[in-house]
Amino acid sequence: MRIEHIDILDFKNIGEASLQFSPGVNCLLGQNGMGKSNLLEAIHFLSMARPIRSVPESALIRHGSEQLLVKGRYMMDTGTEERVSVGVSKKKGKSVRRNDKEYQRLSEHIGRFPIVSVTPADSDIVNGSGEVRRRLMDTVISQADPAYLSQLIRYNRALESRNKMLRAGVRDRLLYESVETMMAESAAAIHSARKAWIEEISPDFKRYYTRISGDRERATLGYRSILNEQTLPEVFAANMARDMALGFTSAGVHRDDIAMHLGDWSMRRIGSQGQVKTFTVALKLAVFDYLRKRGGVTPILLLDDIFDKLDASRVARIIGEVSGGENFGQIFISDTNREHLDETLEAIEGDSRLFEVTDGCFRELSESDYDDEKA
Repeated sequence: MRIEHIDILDFKNIGEASLQFSPGVNCLLGQNGMGKSNLLEAIHFLSMARPIRSVPESALIRHGSEQLLVKGRYMMDTGTEERVSVGVSKKKGKSVRRNDKEYQRLSEHIGRFPIVSVTPADSDIVNGSGEVRRRLMDTVISQADPAYLSQLIRYNRALESRNKMLRAGVRDRLLYESVETMMAESAAAIHSARKAWIEEISPDFKRYYTRISGDRERATLGYRSILNEQTLPEVFAANMARDMALGFTSAGVHRDDIAMHLGDWSMRRIGSQGQVKTFTVALKLAVFDYLRKRGGVTPILLLDDIFDKLDASRVARIIGEVSGGENFGQIFISDTNREHLDETLEAIEGDSRLFEVTDGCFRELSESDYDDEKA
């Protein structure tokens, strides 16, 4: 799958833009704050109907404007064309359309246009809270399995109901059991899907990490969940008094986490900046493989500021991974350094385009521009 064209209106610092993309590699060149990352976020927003980062969608609207609009045309692996538009209004909220028809449920959009984003903020996957890692699991699995998203929504609604009863001091066990039964059913499905996901991506993750590190380090993933040892009814029975004292549900799949190790040690405790970035890049490439295999659609790959915090050899190995074979399709790469992007374009064969980004405006650089700047 690839995105062929995008129209953007009042998205962050991009006032108006209309861009045609290469089916291969698209490079974005510009200084910090010029709009490179904003274009990548617009592509992600169009594909997922949600921001890359957990921010209010109204914060994506350009300062001084009341609404934003992003429209795009995709070419699917089957050869069919799809048109998507996402609009956000401060007064009316969000509207998502596919082929000019608005979705009845936004969940229907998730997974149709798979995308994997590698950004500087990914360090939070290692250094941030468990909520960040759960969000990663949920976002990825939901793209491949719509039933998972339904179970997640069902669990979270029931969790909210249970927490309201705990805060209100409700003591009627029958009321709790009606909610907890629903939670237990959904939790079992969520736990099973997350456990299977970690097991499935782990071999690809290990392979990518080993190759990117130059075969000098070994990293592993694991799944931490109280349901690895107990059923949810057992958890509720053991923690009921504590939950009532706290006023919220202290244990369940909403507390799950990903275990991350470098050798025998926690990556979070000993990982350098370069090792953390290597870890997150390897994880995102494993996610890419998972979505491609499960969904039968090649995702779009966004590499935002990929050269930051990595030595030249590790960057070269990453570029080698994404440019080798037929696993990867359309790729977007951003950087502030022209030399980095030129070397990348030389390493990756096939069609490519290079855009210069200045204050939210985009100019495609032609071959003659390359020659003039090098002269």
